[in-house]
Amino acid sequence: MKALLLAAAILFENITETAGIRWRHVNGESLERHLVETTTGGLAFFDFDNDGLMDLLLVTGGQTQKGRAGAAPKHALYRNLGNRRFAEVPFDEPQAYGMGATACDFDNNGLADLYITGYPKSTMYRNLGAGKFQDVTVAAGVANQGQWGASAACLDYDGDGLLDLFVANYAEFSFEKPKPCDFAGEPTYCAQTAYEGLPPRLYRNLGNWRFEDVSERSGVKAYPGRALGAVAVDANADGRIDLFVARDASPNLLLINQGNGTFRDFGLEAEVAYNQDGVARAGMGVDAGDVNGDLRPDFIVTNFDTEYHALFLNAGRFPFHEATVASGLAMHSKPYVGWGVRLADFDNDGDLDALIANGHLHSHIEKSNRSVQYREPPLLLVNDGKGKFANGSAQAGTAFARGYLGRGLATADIDNDGAVDAAFIDLNAAPVLLHNRSTANQWIGLKLEGTKSNRDAIGAHVTIGAQRRWITGGSSFLAGHDRRIVFGLGQANQPARVEIVWPNGRRQTVEGLAPGKYHTIRESNE
Repeated sequence: MKALLLAAAILFENITETAGIRWRHVNGESLERHLVETTTGGLAFFDFDNDGLMDLLLVTGGQTQKGRAGAAPKHALYRNLGNRRFAEVPFDEPQAYGMGATACDFDNNGLADLYITGYPKSTMYRNLGAGKFQDVTVAAGVANQGQWGASAACLDYDGDGLLDLFVANYAEFSFEKPKPCDFAGEPTYCAQTAYEGLPPRLYRNLGNWRFEDVSERSGVKAYPGRALGAVAVDANADGRIDLFVARDASPNLLLINQGNGTFRDFGLEAEVAYNQDGVARAGMGVDAGDVNGDLRPDFIVTNFDTEYHALFLNAGRFPFHEATVASGLAMHSKPYVGWGVRLADFDNDGDLDALIANGHLHSHIEKSNRSVQYREPPLLLVNDGKGKFANGSAQAGTAFARGYLGRGLATADIDNDGAVDAAFIDLNAAPVLLHNRSTANQWIGLKLEGTKSNRDAIGAHVTIGAQRRWITGGSSFLAGHDRRIVFGLGQANQPARVEIVWPNGRRQTVEGLAPGKYHTIRESNE
């Protein structure tokens, strides 16, 4: 009964047009059906001008050699004006075929910088303030040249207080050498297994806008595969930040930080690499959070239709427990191809719900499988507090009643009302900006600022009562998110006691924080 009531309480409104967002995504679709065309579509929420309002970067794909792009493809940066209104501001022209983005403070100066992934290179932008960005890719040494970069995650893997950069690379690819495939005589995208996977890259931040490629030395180069999503979080509670990498028909990785500058994959030991039949699923997006209330980060991974989106519960030891069926996730996700995914408390009742962007790859799919749609609705799953999900999509608003070619999905509280909003990319169409109108419950918001730790506090975790939240790097698919933490308090209205463990292990307690507002907490030097 609780789940049904909560599902009715979560309501989103599509405000893309009224917000003033006029941009459209372009993938340059061609008859050659380059696989990159159907995997593009990223975005990032971040406050580039430090006015306390979350702005939005939208990443286009691009033109292909024989594509039909129409209007010139471009990225778009929208400044949040308040009152759920946005205005486009000037931004750089695309430097490559775009995939996704993440926003991180790489130089700890309080300004959010950008990294845009793509093919055959990625681009890093330094935030100069006053709405200006400088392309520092070449000098920084982070172009990921010749690679098909998908999701990116910021993390301080070596504990020096500077954010390093992990890039999930997908597959060997060339526009000059298309792979022809067809269905009933019609051009179609080839299976992902037609493309050899690539190893990820890890760039160590040396300071002063210089990075070192430590992919080989750190060990991550030893794990080639078709990687699409990545999330950085301390998976085993040893105080060091780790990486979960979702991969497409390649085994998922759980890269555990060894504390000596290297990572080792424990995907097999954790039983997250394959399904229960020993088959690698089509992992696209991934997120981490405490789904069942045991104060440990669990993992949700989106997959292809009939594979089911996967839920791995963290038991505090290996192996993890796959709860895909028991949680209801299998039943609700069976007909969908999932991409972006976020765990957030969308109704502020104290537990994490799931929002997933869906959309198929093949326009002809309905001819061969009547149970599957080409354009698919997003999926809202409401948590009962014990890790069991009910499908709340039917009550979530009209945006959930139609289909999209959903790809990247990001979350942010765009109007600072404590209700977490969201946006996702729809291929070759306008993005979808969802305003969360669920404001019945109390909440408290936190923005952490590291001093000895990295300024973004990526790697920290925060506890209020029986709830714990992590500030993660990466997550979802091709997306960057509002890193402020929102704790749902239900009907409680008392001041809160907050316990913080900073990325460097320093513990800090703050008493008496009032609900219904955001609080900025700086890392104590004591």
